Amino acid sequence: MINQDNMTPREIVAYLDDYIIGQSEAKKCVAIALRNRYRRMNLPKEVQEEITPKNILMIGSTGVGKTEIARRMAKIMGLPFVKVEASKYTEVGFVGRDVESIVRDLVLASVNLVEKEYKQKEEQKIQEYILNKITQKILPPLPSSVSEQKKQEYDQSFQKMKERVRKGEMDSLQINIEISRSLVIDEGLPMDMAKMQESLIKVFSPQEQKQKREMSVKEAKTALTQEALKECLDYEAIKQEGLKRAEQKGVIFIDEIDKIAVGAKDSSRQDPSKEGVQRDLLPIVEGSVVATKYGQIRTDYILFIAAGAFAFSKPSDLIPELQGRFPLRVELESLTQESLYKILTQVKSSIIRQYQLLLQTEDITLDFEDEAIRELARLSFDANQKTENIGARRLHTTIERVLEDISFACEEYTGKQVLVSAAMVREKLADLVENVDLARYIL
Repeated sequence: MINQDNMTPREIVAYLDDYIIGQSEAKKCVAIALRNRYRRMNLPKEVQEEITPKNILMIGSTGVGKTEIARRMAKIMGLPFVKVEASKYTEVGFVGRDVESIVRDLVLASVNLVEKEYKQKEEQKIQEYILNKITQKILPPLPSSVSEQKKQEYDQSFQKMKERVRKGEMDSLQINIEISRSLVIDEGLPMDMAKMQESLIKVFSPQEQKQKREMSVKEAKTALTQEALKECLDYEAIKQEGLKRAEQKGVIFIDEIDKIAVGAKDSSRQDPSKEGVQRDLLPIVEGSVVATKYGQIRTDYILFIAAGAFAFSKPSDLIPELQGRFPLRVELESLTQESLYKILTQVKSSIIRQYQLLLQTEDITLDFEDEAIRELARLSFDANQKTENIGARRLHTTIERVLEDISFACEEYTGKQVLVSAAMVREKLADLVENVDLARYIL
């Protein structure tokens, strides 16, 4: 992960170009939104308070890169990021997840992100704790009454044994280790129920429960990790930094927002939860305070990116107040046959490269003729035109269909080079693409 808060919009777009073909307007819009956050943090405190993010509404059919743009830009910037589907939430009073849980998910993602960074920073300290703990089990400490000479001899033996443990020479040795039995609080519970569960755990299990287990030194190195983290990491600092980062740098991607839009011809009484979800979203997007298990968080400076295909509705079907909170609108282009070809050949970690690496583990060298790749793009595009248009996701289905026999009978191809030709692609796919009814179910 490249953690650079001060990347310029050009640098952000250049990074996104490695993973997403086209969609230059959407990339530019997101890059500017990210750069504005960096600019804001360099202003005086009193001015910072006045500047809130300009939320973005992405409009485009499925599979054109909406989610990927948001996910990739959050990754490169090391930002707390969550993706949610608007259709999965219900308004207050209906059964289902309430919209405030989106913010709690963001805080949890942020705390986990910060914890990961702390782990990397304290990796050596954590490993030393684990090695010391295991070595003490193999060579128990001497009584305090022994002579200095004995202590020195013990210290030398301890260091030698510790080095052997580090190198894995003692991995098969069986030792007895006390392991903490963690009592986990369900993150998916509503806030009041999560607090009640936490209180009950404290009442009925005031002391951390431990259990003694016999295991190999190799297993102990993994089993002691959680205990080492508690000893070596400052979890209060992690919690505070996680809250701060979620509040100042968090990104919430709301997919399928078109699914909760209600057209003028629709009766809100038929599905009152749709408009209700919009109204519940409004205060969060406008800026409010949400209680989480880690503390309260203001949502004023969270960047919200909403996306939808709007095939059966339009952005104006959203309630006016919510429309106003997404001032930046960008329409993504539909994928052409040439776009699909570029996705297969120019994108880092393209699906073709993924299959080559997967079959490489079976000692199979997989190659594609350029004409075969073009045929894959053409037939995938035709399938999108004749059935449901699912964009680049169609490539996963078509390539899987072409490589299915090779992948299944892998032992027959071990040690061989397999060349996928245009004829092979046509043989596997042409009939399916022509037969619309069959393609609808298989492709």
